[in-house]
Amino acid sequence: MIAAAGHGTRLLPLTATTPKCLLPIAGEPILGRLVRMAREDLGIEEVVVLVGRLGEAVRRWLGDGERFGVRVRYLHNPSPEKGLGDGIARVEGEVPTPFVLLLGDEVYHGSNHAELPALAASRRADAVVGVRREPDPRVIARTCSVTPRDGALVGLEERPERVDGPWMGTGTYLIGPAVFDALRRTPPSRRTGRRELTDALDRLARDGGTVLPFELRGEYVNVNRIEDLRAARSVVRTASFPTCRRSLVIPAYEEADSVAFVVREFRPWVDEVLVVDGGSRDATAREAEAAGARVLTRSPGGYGAAIAHGLDHAGGEVLIVTEADGTFRARDLGRLLEALKDADMVVGTRTAPPMIEEGARMDPPQRWANVAVAGLLGALWRREGSGTRLTDVGCTYRALWRDVWLEVRGRVRGVGPEFSPEMMIEVLRARHRLAEVPVHYAPRIGGRSKHSAGYGHLARTALRMLRTIGERRFLG
Repeated sequence: MIAAAGHGTRLLPLTATTPKCLLPIAGEPILGRLVRMAREDLGIEEVVVLVGRLGEAVRRWLGDGERFGVRVRYLHNPSPEKGLGDGIARVEGEVPTPFVLLLGDEVYHGSNHAELPALAASRRADAVVGVRREPDPRVIARTCSVTPRDGALVGLEERPERVDGPWMGTGTYLIGPAVFDALRRTPPSRRTGRRELTDALDRLARDGGTVLPFELRGEYVNVNRIEDLRAARSVVRTASFPTCRRSLVIPAYEEADSVAFVVREFRPWVDEVLVVDGGSRDATAREAEAAGARVLTRSPGGYGAAIAHGLDHAGGEVLIVTEADGTFRARDLGRLLEALKDADMVVGTRTAPPMIEEGARMDPPQRWANVAVAGLLGALWRREGSGTRLTDVGCTYRALWRDVWLEVRGRVRGVGPEFSPEMMIEVLRARHRLAEVPVHYAPRIGGRSKHSAGYGHLARTALRMLRTIGERRFLG
């Protein structure tokens, strides 16, 4: 059984239209991870999902469970605000006991859930609770503290005001029939006003019932706040990072003098290079292909349209964008990728004076213009960005996760230089973590800049960016 009826109010506005259990973790909703774990690690064949508000969204996404190799049925909890214990009490007679209970807002990675059936078979118990050692008492205070003694649990407390030990309860349970009797005898909590499953298990243990701890290993995150959601994504992505495919997208228009150099420099760092040729009349496409890139051609549509086209056709889990003119260096890619383990998108900044190489097109007026516009963007979306500090609004050099791109793709419509801030805005609006790292900025190898060849070009580019920023903030 998966309890997925909670309102998720601490994650608003993300949960205004999306149930918390469907929030994505590295491209897969929490619910999908739990169902897959139940089948693969626990041998579960039937999953009962307890739904509440937005339950239809859960039904539409999970369906009958066929694609996960399980049977799924649904039970409705009309009053999830009354507490998890109240919701579990409602399913008595609907779910055969004992049953495994998982909470639909918890993320496990590399866990030992496969050992739970053996524990349950080796010792008779009225209930089993997944527990973990947690060195940070603040984390325990937000969840549940447990007290083990002689191989059993003798006390459980929901969101304790005082934490006395290192053991924390998790959202993994084995529920036996005695738990329902304990729930009937458990009044709503005086502190929360809710009927808590933790309180019922505590009563069961203190009344002589057998409540066993099951020590969970691996990574675990209880997703209640935006910080928890970001932490869960970081845990999963960091673990999978070494095997992630990397795709590099290079927009190019008449860059025959430099594109081959850029392709060759970056190829050792990535799994594929895509050069999007925006209708060049010179040898750009031929030079890129000879250097080892896959060339995508499209009718001229501008800088932003070329990048979007490349990202749409890239096959990697990690997507990287750079320029075709040689102004960005492959040696900085490691810095972007390291930051990406803990972020959803990482953008470079060309405005750190020590990183601006002699001859690069970044004089003081241009540098301060970028800092000012980036600061405006960061200030307008300060709440969404949790105080993200930005100093460059037009840097092409960036990296993001493919699932993040797919999420914001429909809202990124800019075809020119406004694409750069628009992409950043939509990542922030989706409450994703946006990070910025300094990168070296070198002189062009050849050719002519399409957006900053002179102050006239710079002014037009800045106006397009400012208009996009204003429209997104004030017109939606």
